Formats: sequence, C-alpha cells, structure tokens
Amino acid sequence: MERSPYHDIPPLRALKAFEAAARHLSFTRAAEELFVTQAAVSQQIRHLEELLGAPLFKRLHRKLMLTEDGQKYLPEVREALDLLAHATRSIHPTVDPSTLTISVLPSFASKWLVPRLWKFHEKHPEIQIHVSAFDWLVDFENNEADLAIRSGRGAWPGLVAHPLLSEDVFPVCSPKLLQGEHPLDDVENLRYHTLLHDDFSREDWYVWLKAVGVDHPDPRSGLTYSHTSLMLDAAIRGHGVALGRTPLVDEDLQEGRLIRPFDFSLPADFAYYLVYPERKAKHPAIQAFRQWIMQEASSEESNRIHVST
Repeated sequence: MERSPYHDIPPLRALKAFEAAARHLSFTRAAEELFVTQAAVSQQIRHLEELLGAPLFKRLHRKLMLTEDGQKYLPEVREALDLLAHATRSIHPTVDPSTLTISVLPSFASKWLVPRLWKFHEKHPEIQIHVSAFDWLVDFENNEADLAIRSGRGAWPGLVAHPLLSEDVFPVCSPKLLQGEHPLDDVENLRYHTLLHDDFSREDWYVWLKAVGVDHPDPRSGLTYSHTSLMLDAAIRGHGVALGRTPLVDEDLQEGRLIRPFDFSLPADFAYYLVYPERKAKHPAIQAFRQWIMQEASSEESNRIHVST
C-alpha cells in the first residue's frame, strides 16, 4: 500500500498550541486563549518537539523564546492553519438549531456537568446535547462546538463569558484516613500520608502548605494523575490526600465519599465560565442552555455558602 503523503503531519491541536505559545511567548497566555490548562499546552508542545526531533522553545527563567528551528517552523505553521481556517469557513456547514455541542474539561464533565445534565434534558427534550470532553482547544470558527465551559479569568476576545462557579482549594481524603496509627486529625500528620496531584495544579500543594505554615511533606512528593477526576478517585479509595477544588468535590463531600480533614481553604485564581461566540448569542438552544446552567450554578453557590456558614 502506498504511504500517505500526509503521514508525518503532527496533530492539529499540537500545531495550534505551538502557534499560540509562539505568538504570546507564554504557555500561560496560550492556555487562556485556547481554553486549556498550561500543562496541556506544555504537553502538546513537548509531543510536537518529540515528533520533530528538535526543541522549538528555549525555556528560560520566567521567559520563553523560540529556538532557530522554532522561528523557521512558525511562519509555515501559521500559513497552513490560515489555509485550513479559510477553506472551512468557505463551506459554511449547516448547523442543526436543535443540537448543541458543548466543549468541557473532562473532570468538570464527570464531576459536575454529567450528574446534572438529565435535568436539562427533562426540561428541553427537543434539544439534542453532545458533550465533547477534551483538554485542548475548541475552535468556534470551525464549528467544533457551540459553547464551552472553561476555567480561566473570563477575558476572551470575541467571546461572551458568563461566570458560573468560583473555586476554593482545600485538602480532601477518605474518611478512613481519620483512623489508624497516624489519623489525619492534625495538619502536622500530613507528613505520614501520600500527597495526590494532577497535571493541572502541580504547585497547589506548595502554596497550601506554605499558607498554613507547614514545611512537610515535600509538596513535590506523592502520586500524580493526568486528570483531576482520577486524582479524586484515588483519594476516595484512601490512597492519599488530594487538594480538592469546589465545585469538583462538592458531590463527593455531600455523599460522604470524601471529607475535609482541615477547615483552611484558599481561593483559586480561576473560575468556571460559560463561553460562546458573540454571533451565537441569540441561538435559541444556547439561550435555553445558558438560562438552565446559570440557575444550576447559582443554586450550587448559594447552597455552598449556606453550608459553610
């Protein structure tokens, strides 16, 4: 069989991550633009560099620079992405007004959205929902999704952004860790337990331990998982202590699968937002979904405040 001439083309999401990071010279700003985490952008670029067999960026202290290979590669990548975008826009595919494709981070989908989505379906059975759970960019220009739920600061040019849920960060664990030789009833006893991490918040334990004035255990130690939901599953099984984030741990706390061994929490820098292009603001299905999810989020925030007080 003849080999495809496009066999060696890297994944499109890796090329998009490279272009955005090269334009901003910042993985953080690229992540905000692409509605993904900094870790996801870094992972895509590492994958691209491995495929090419050459580094594309010089990672300096608090500074990012393109290598010589990166400078050569960038104009060609931009031209290719521009051609793809132009070709796609020229077709103008017909969108079914009764169908909504929602792009959402996998952990938020499994821990918050999916357990509640049946309520929307009962209220609007005429609207078909497709949940697309990925870490990478959703391209609204190419109709990859109608709307998205993303974590960030809420400032995305060309998009309408509605704040949904704030985040607080605090340790969570299985109730069984309150028993045994070193019960987790005092922050000093963290030294005897395994710390759990995910790829999206590697610095959280360092910040939390510093805030409570504890220099142990090593915030880099423990087990790391690719997604928050996997980390929380490990915590539920008693494999260690995780830093949970509202709203991702609310249901597990209410059902008793997880507990908060300590009261202290930190406000997160990011919050969850519902986002979509300005041109789609009057789409009837989007309006219906927006009204429903904002009511759900408002009720969630109110219940959380009531419980905490």
